[in-house]
Order: sequence, then structure tokens, then C-alpha cells
Amino acid sequence: MDYTDMLHEPLHKLIYLAEDDEDDRILFLEVLKEIHPEIGVKVFEDGQRLLDSLHEAENDKPKILFLDINMPCKNGFECLKEIKCRVGCLSGVKIIMFSTSSSTLHIELSYKLGADGYAIKPGSFNELKDLLQEIIAINWSKASRNRTEFVLDSKK
Repeated sequence: MDYTDMLHEPLHKLIYLAEDDEDDRILFLEVLKEIHPEIGVKVFEDGQRLLDSLHEAENDKPKILFLDINMPCKNGFECLKEIKCRVGCLSGVKIIMFSTSSSTLHIELSYKLGADGYAIKPGSFNELKDLLQEIIAINWSKASRNRTEFVLDSKK
């Protein structure tokens, strides 16, 4: 299935999801469709496809990019490094590392590399729904990046 076909119109908001696990992609799309059907989603199955699309995107920049860590071709950390090196055209894109890992090392590395948040993938539909609602509700223009609020959690 080509998930880019699930792009919704109108595109007043756009989210990118880089995720290699099909079940996780489907769950993410189902939850987002339920809570914000007006938000467009482009899905990438590996880090290289994401980077290729970001290189081509001029008017189609996402507001938020959810970036899995363990992906083929380029992992999430490699993608984050490359995106942060291209400050200009992607400066307004908020990057959320989105992983099953709760490793302090992964969280610290994500922070050091410049991610805007780190979200541990919840285990249920409702927990993911709560987490995505929380992330989408953030006023990114006023939010400051700090360590105490870096880890985003549906169980707060």
C-alpha cells in the first residue's frame, strides 16, 4: 500500500511520519484521522525516502515530523543530523523522535542533535490518541526547547 495516497486535503497543516513498521504506520494514521482528519500526512518507510522528499519539498514542508529511530537505509539519528545541517528551508519544522525506546542514551542523543521532543510510542490506541493530541496542541511558536519538557508522554 502506498501511504502517500492517504494525504488529506485541504493542507493547512501537514505532518510527516518516517516509520518502517507497517502496523505502527497504520495505527498512527488511524489515530490522526480520528482526532484531526483535516491534517495531511505523508508517510515514509525509511530515512532516505524522507530525506529525498525533504530535499524536493519547497511549499510542502511539514509542520511536524515524527521520526522513528530504527529504520533501514538511514536511521532517525542520521536523518536528524542531516535535517539540522540544512537550517534554512527546514528551520520551522518541529522534529519529534518517535520510538519504542525509552533509553536515556537515545533521549540524550536526540536532545543533543536538536530534536524538539522525544515521544515514546504508546502501547494502545487511546494512549497514542492522547499523545498525538498533546503534541498537536503545543503552540510551537511559543514553546521553548528545554530538557524538562523534552520527553513527551501520554501518561502525564
